[in-house]
Order: sequence, then C-alpha cells, then structure tokens
Amino acid sequence: MSKSNVYVKASVSLFALLFAAGLLVGGLVTFYITYREMNALNDRVTALQSQLSGLSGVQNATYQNITIYQNSTALAAIYASVRESVVLVQGITSDETGVQGSGFVYETSDRMVVITNYHVVHDTSSLSVTFSNGNGYSATTLGTDPYADLAVLSVDAPTSEFKPVEIVSSSTLRVGEPVIAIGNPYGLVGSLTTGVVSALGRSLTEEDYAGGYSIANIIQTSTPINPGNSGGPLLNAVGKVVGVTTAIVSDSQGLGFAIPSNNILREISALIDTGTYTGHSYLGVSGQDMNYNTAQDLGASVTYGWRVASVTSRGPSDGILNVGDIIVALNGTPIRNNDDLASYLEEKTLPGQSLSITVVRGSSTRNLSVILGTRPQPPV
Repeated sequence: MSKSNVYVKASVSLFALLFAAGLLVGGLVTFYITYREMNALNDRVTALQSQLSGLSGVQNATYQNITIYQNSTALAAIYASVRESVVLVQGITSDETGVQGSGFVYETSDRMVVITNYHVVHDTSSLSVTFSNGNGYSATTLGTDPYADLAVLSVDAPTSEFKPVEIVSSSTLRVGEPVIAIGNPYGLVGSLTTGVVSALGRSLTEEDYAGGYSIANIIQTSTPINPGNSGGPLLNAVGKVVGVTTAIVSDSQGLGFAIPSNNILREISALIDTGTYTGHSYLGVSGQDMNYNTAQDLGASVTYGWRVASVTSRGPSDGILNVGDIIVALNGTPIRNNDDLASYLEEKTLPGQSLSITVVRGSSTRNLSVILGTRPQPPV
C-alpha cells in the first residue's frame, strides 16, 4: 500500500469522525436551545394561569360582596333609616267602624306633615297618628285629593317625634327595579316587604271616592301589599320614597299598586295651602280601549287607541270629538289605551291648556284641538 492510499484513508476516517462529532454537538446545542425555550414557555403559561386565577378571585369576591350588600346589609340599613318615619293612622267612620292604615312623615316649607291615602281618612273622625315608638297623638286633615287618593295630615306632636323621609321623582323608575314597602298590614306595625316595579302608567277607576274617574299613572308592583299597608311609603333601592302604596287586586298574588311620588310633589303645596288640588285636566268624554276583536266588530282600521263612547254636553270636547272617534295620539304621543290617555293627561297637561288630539274617524285621520277643562268636584 502506498503512502498516498494510507493518507486518503486517514483523511476519510478523520472526516467521518469530525462529521459525527458535529452531529453530536449540533444535536446537543439544538436540545439545549429547545429545552430553554420550553422552560421559558412553561414559565409564561404558569404566569398567565396565576394572573387568571387572581382575576377570577377578584371577580368572585366582588360578586359576593355585592350579593351580601344587596340581600342583607342594604335592606337592614334602609329599614333602620326609615322605620321611625312610618306611622300608624287610625280613625272612626260615621258608622262607628274603626279603620287603620299607614302614613309617613314629610317636611315641606319647614312644616312637618304626614302623608297617607285619601281612602284611609275618608269619612273618619277622631283621627290619630301613632309613631314607631308607640307614642300616639291626635291628627287633623289639612288637605285631600280623591282623584289621586292622597291626604295630608297635621299631627299635634312634639317636633322630636318627626323623622321625615326624602321624596324623589318617580319619573326615573323602570320596570324591573327593586322596591320596598313599609307599613302596617293587618295592624302588624312596621312590616317590610320587597318586590319589583312590575309596570308603569297604569290607571285605577275608583267609584266610591273619585266618582268613576281614573286615578292615573299608577305604579304596579310585585311587593306584597295588604289591608293596613295603604298610605305607607314605596321606596326605591336606596330608601327614597317613589310612591304611596294604595291598593291590591282581591285574591291576587303579587299584584299591588302605588300612587307615584310625582303626584305628591306636584300637589303637596296646594293640599296644605288650600285643602284641595284642582290641577286635574278634564276632556269630557268616556270611552273604551280598542283591540283586534273590537276593531273587527266595528270595521275599524286600527286595533289600538281609545274609542269615544260619549261626549259630555257643554264639556271641553263638545262639538269637537264625536262618538266613535278613536284617539290614537295626544300632542303627537301615541295612545294605545285608557292607561296611556289618563297618564298623559295627568302627567303632561293642566286645565286651560290646548291639547292636540289625533283621531281616526271612519277611514280618515284628523288632528283636532281641545282646550282642556277642570274635573268637576269629586263626590262627598
């Protein structure tokens, strides 16, 4: 064998050895780099999991705090702040029947009064108001409005007895909001019940006290209301008065009604200063709600609105509205039924104002103008 052959074989062997060593070193380097990247990735995943766990813990803690606050602390605090403002109203009717209801203290123009329902004090004598501490005092009626089922009482009691509540606008109420009632159902003094606003803009027809006229813009609530609750406050979620509990539907469950606080704020000065309120608009018509079946029977072109059934002679609408006219809008606001019509008149108008009425008359739609009157005096 020549030297050149030995040299070639040695070179080949050395090259193979170097190649193998290169593969080994390259594999080790690749493994090391991959290992470091995997560790770094694992560290990032661990950090993210820790952050997510922390966020979840904060969310759970916040939810639990809110739940506890709403379900216990808030109600207890509201009750404690308002209970001394709620009173028991008692009287004797002309036939010697004892009556009782609820009321609450309110301060207006530096004067302390008690607000309750008209039907609680109607035809009563020997009126008295008993505070939550058991102290009772004689009371007199300052003013009443049967058309809003409101009464304001003056109580012959020391100033220290009066703990007034705050009344806020009921205009901001929304269906589904929680509300609270405090009153004296069946004489069980200082009882609290809770529920929600079930509907807004209802109307109630009161034959005995309001002569068949609608008490408008009523709040419907699922808050349990029973005899004796009448005249007590309906509170919002922060303990401010948004209504006066007034009525229930017999044999119903969770179907109560309250006078909106806007009625109080609008009338309180007049009730104290003059003993009455004369700001209820009067259209001088009677009628019925429209629906699909009524429209089919009458051959009417609309299935909503309020159909005029009679027009009072020499009333505001005499010679303007006709029997059979279907009122579908007031001042451009759609009217679906009597609830809408009564609530709009109560909340948006005053006697003496001009009202634009859109009616469907036969096959045509017309815009008419009526100068609103004042409701007649309620029956005694």
